[in-house]
Amino acid sequence: MKERFPRKCNLTKGGAKNIIFLATRNRGKLREIKDLLRGEGYLLHSLIDFPHIPSIDETGVTLEENARKKALEVAKLTGYVTLADDSSLEIGALSGEPGITSARFLGKQATDRDRNLKVLQLMKGLPEEGRKARFRCVIAIAKPDGTCELAKGECQGFIADRPRGRRGFGYDPIFYLSRYNRTMAEIEPELKNRISHRALAMEKAKKILRKMKQPDCWSVIGNEGLAGISSGGAGV
Repeated sequence: MKERFPRKCNLTKGGAKNIIFLATRNRGKLREIKDLLRGEGYLLHSLIDFPHIPSIDETGVTLEENARKKALEVAKLTGYVTLADDSSLEIGALSGEPGITSARFLGKQATDRDRNLKVLQLMKGLPEEGRKARFRCVIAIAKPDGTCELAKGECQGFIADRPRGRRGFGYDPIFYLSRYNRTMAEIEPELKNRISHRALAMEKAKKILRKMKQPDCWSVIGNEGLAGISSGGAGV
């Protein structure tokens, strides 16, 4: 079967939207980014929509390097503006770990629960003042011509004494927000999409994307992007 790729639309046809590729297959991250970009007038497609596009190895030593690499490579492969996110949980008592390996902590086969329980084990017995942590997010926005800009955000918190809440994904159940007396997995999605590391980075990324909008419009052959996806997968 012939692969289905995006194509430029006919300017005389109505209803077309600007396409953005999201360089990830993490469903929880995709759902959040889709919500954060709601109302901006984009048609979102991800590596889930086009499985023949290869995954990009995260070989950088910083979040910035990984985000930039993913965005640039997928933009080159697809010919469209691409957004890539790299995020981390950084814990002071663990010298910043799990850090850049947050999504791969304990290996590819580990689940979110496995990673959360391991962090809690490593933090066992520490008082609240020793449990400070932060989420960090770097979003890279790349064009096929090699142009790439970065947007960053972070959220301060503590490591909880146990997993709490069923919302979110990744380390959300153990990331405690003292201001709200709840974990990231207990707060409403609407609040998370205002205060999280990804939300803060995306506010800056939106301004970059608006500058990058092309005067022409785009349509896509095939599916309707990220409609109906559910959360899951590793990551933060």
